[in-house]
Amino acid sequence: MTATLELGALAAESDLAGFETGWYRVCAVADLEPAWGEAALVAGRQVALFRTGPEEVFAVAHEDPATGAHVMARGILGSKGARPTIASPLHKEVYDLETGECFTSPGLRLAAYPTRVTNGFVEVGLQ
Repeated sequence: MTATLELGALAAESDLAGFETGWYRVCAVADLEPAWGEAALVAGRQVALFRTGPEEVFAVAHEDPATGAHVMARGILGSKGARPTIASPLHKEVYDLETGECFTSPGLRLAAYPTRVTNGFVEVGLQ
């Protein structure tokens, strides 16, 4: 599944001009396979989505900070203690899914976006 939204499409609660920021409905939670990444184009940004629980979804930039390649949706899910992580499929840098902090290379950071599930749909907050 690949979700694509036009710039500003389905923006919810955004009162900023251009719809570049705010909450965007991306897909139904049921469209996301548990423990598997999916890429989506949200308001012109490539985002990787990961469903880790029945209604728990994380969103990060699809672009690998170390290489610039858009591959993070194909990363390897894991955890560091109670913190959910994603490892880049290229060089295996490990990032915190909630904060984007890189555990293996402190100089790197992955953009992480807030998510919420509303009426069975995943919404991603872009700032």
